[in-house]
Amino acid sequence: MPTDEAVVETAAEAAEGLVLDRLKTSDVDDLDITVTFEDGVLDVDVYVRAPDADADVEQVADDAALAAQAAVDDLFAAE
Repeated sequence: MPTDEAVVETAAEAAEGLVLDRLKTSDVDDLDITVTFEDGVLDVDVYVRAPDADADVEQVADDAALAAQAAVDDLFAAE
């Protein structure tokens, strides 16, 4: 079973990777990813401020949270 730290790191990396894949770094003014994993419950909150981005920033943030959850699911499946 993965450690809590590994779960948090995996989720955060996946969320950040998706945001930076979909948005230009120069368009991102603020990126805040908060991940907690306590008692087997994963909570991911992604905030992106990118007023000059062409993409739907709210959708990117939602997709990043989903990517984080999927990455953690894959982490547990690999164990």
